[in-house]
Amino acid sequence: MRPLLITDCDEVLLHMVRHFGVWLGETHDIDFAPNGGDFSTSMKRRDGGPAPAREEMWAMLDQFFPAEMDRQTLVPHAREALAALSESADIVILTNLQDQCRQPRIEQLARFGIAHRVECNQGGKGDPVARLVAEHGNPVTVFVDDLAVHHDSVARHAPQVHRLHMISEPALAPNVPPAPAAHARIDDWVAAEAWIAARFAAGEHAA
Repeated sequence: MRPLLITDCDEVLLHMVRHFGVWLGETHDIDFAPNGGDFSTSMKRRDGGPAPAREEMWAMLDQFFPAEMDRQTLVPHAREALAALSESADIVILTNLQDQCRQPRIEQLARFGIAHRVECNQGGKGDPVARLVAEHGNPVTVFVDDLAVHHDSVARHAPQVHRLHMISEPALAPNVPPAPAAHARIDDWVAAEAWIAARFAAGEHAA
């Protein structure tokens, strides 16, 4: 049985917040300084008006995805790491986007030379991770994501999964502490590939 890697996309495989910030400035005249918290608290209107409410923030994200996805850039070494790991493992990209963004995301990743199964999700990732693990026969599995809330969700729904916290955006990573429910925090793919490969080679579920 082949091991399984379940990885997020934004701020793991592709840079997102830096390009979202540029777009906010160009389109909405908003300065964006991500602080590791709610995106809405990182937004400041240039005209001095009230900060966008969370509902406005979600609406802006819906404008960015999928229409502005071509702005996104590849995280260094991500493609090479997935290619190496895919020689011995199955890979699923589990991305928190609306379902209509699935095909645009598949096409976007393919342009970067990343062609693996893509699944969209809304809400916590613990349940979909548990389903994917069961579908693959409960192999040794590693989950990679930038958000602590998803590591907590996976820890509750699929505790046997190894959990790696990664934030590939250098401007954001120093402001975000390691996820308490993750087994490790690594923010670059060279080291992450080695950590994941070691979990696969050991052939054991997480304790």
